[in-house]
Amino acid sequence: MIKIVIADDHAIVREGLKRIILAAGDMEVAGEAANGSEVMQRVRDLAFDVLVLDLSMPGRSGMEVIRLVRAEKPRLRILVLSMHQELQYAVRAIKSGASGYLTKESAPAQLEQAIRKIAGGGAFVTAEVAEQLALGAMPGSEAPLHESLSNREFEVLRLLVAGVSVTDIAGRLNLSVKTVSTHKANLMHKMGLQNQSELIRYALRHGLADQMEP
Repeated sequence: MIKIVIADDHAIVREGLKRIILAAGDMEVAGEAANGSEVMQRVRDLAFDVLVLDLSMPGRSGMEVIRLVRAEKPRLRILVLSMHQELQYAVRAIKSGASGYLTKESAPAQLEQAIRKIAGGGAFVTAEVAEQLALGAMPGSEAPLHESLSNREFEVLRLLVAGVSVTDIAGRLNLSVKTVSTHKANLMHKMGLQNQSELIRYALRHGLADQMEP
């Protein structure tokens, strides 16, 4: 049996995933987590094979959780299950240490396939994500400016582009307004942008504004 921990802050989502996993026959749910702190507690307390992780839980960013889990248990396999469809999220998740990436719109059969493949030591990504990873590894490849951002800065960028205020971003990410303002200033400086309009134009040009919810 493949033992799985489900990490998502929505109880309804966790319940739906449990039903899919239990119906597979060769999988069982070893535990659940609703935030980053609970994820780390399950990692320390439970023996399991695959962590199915939502990127958008309260508290620590999903990318940070991936790195912490990898530091604690390097052999534990992580499948990111996210609402974000953009390639950049998937590429960042894989680079942070995840073994696979699926969107929440994926079919149950695809989720089962991904879990089995990851539990067996493989990776599960789309052809588009694999191509982006390969291009980034090529000598002399010139990465777009937003790839120089930290994961937290990238998260702030996406929320700014979606029209979320600095104050509301602070609330969503459990950060101070001052910290979010610092992240905003840093990302604008790294990308050589002067104002919000330039940021939005850049995001539209690079496909970073798709599927965002305000």
